[in-house]
Amino acid sequence: MSKRQVTIAIDAMGGENSPLKVLKGTEIFQKNEKNTKILFFGDEKLISHSIKQNNISIFNYEIINAEDTILDEDNVNTILRSKKNSSIYKGLEFAKKNVNSGFVSSGSTAAIMVLSRLHMGMIDGIDRPAICSLVPNKKNYSLMLDLGANVTVSGANLFQFALMGYCYYSIINTKNKPKIGILNIGTENNKGLEFLQEAADLILSSFLKEYYIGFIEPNKITSGECDIIISDGYTGNIMLKSAEGISNFIISNLKEIFNKSFKNKISYKLIEKDLSILKNQVNPDIYNGATLIGLNGISVKSHGNANPIAFSYALKQCNNFIINDLNKQIIKFIKNI
Repeated sequence: MSKRQVTIAIDAMGGENSPLKVLKGTEIFQKNEKNTKILFFGDEKLISHSIKQNNISIFNYEIINAEDTILDEDNVNTILRSKKNSSIYKGLEFAKKNVNSGFVSSGSTAAIMVLSRLHMGMIDGIDRPAICSLVPNKKNYSLMLDLGANVTVSGANLFQFALMGYCYYSIINTKNKPKIGILNIGTENNKGLEFLQEAADLILSSFLKEYYIGFIEPNKITSGECDIIISDGYTGNIMLKSAEGISNFIISNLKEIFNKSFKNKISYKLIEKDLSILKNQVNPDIYNGATLIGLNGISVKSHGNANPIAFSYALKQCNNFIINDLNKQIIKFIKNI
């Protein structure tokens, strides 16, 4: 592991149950990462009070007061002009100006994307950032983008997402030759909207054609047949939230079944280890923390309703991105293509 001083700037106010869930998530994160410095941006009095009231054991941190609050209904003009003292604005500003640092927030996706682009800028040759995350499958995991940053896209945007996905996957998985697919309602070449067809044509006209397997349907996402799944943000976000809902539904129903009777509880004990493995495979908490890939910096989006454990994984993701110089490697990779 690198001996550099890594710093994570955290929006302590964004998302549900903040700042408590952020502070508890940090406490969990610091059990394994003791050398990373933490900067909390938000209501200083509220954060300090929450730490004391809940006996939260954290260290190597500072609190930087940020009085403005960005609401979900705030438009772009309000965010840019009237919320410069918000936790998201100031946290991203710090992450851009300081080396070996990154930013994590459970706040408004729109605000994070707009302010990330404002402070960090884009990698040369990339028009828009995409929310990129790992999703579980039967073999291991797939990389999927976009998961909500861009509601409307062009074929050229999807091609850039495919390029960034290829770069990212090649960095985190050097042994395998990745398979790239575009999420669609069918696998036939003539299926889907015009921008999906355009993206497929652009991929087939580039070096990525060697890795392209065509359109894939949503029911194949967990099969492991595709390593890099490309989508517009609207479709990707619906897919992600649907998968999380189904996962939680299955887990909660299994709990009810095994608690129904003494016989069921004995049955649970017999297969407890296998069920634990299954739970980890489908648990959305451990996949929390998506990077806004394409930015000239590290900005990680946590789910707004993330619990402390899930938020700790977002911090872990950000920490790994910084330590492994993920963004610099992607820039270098794109320049050498």
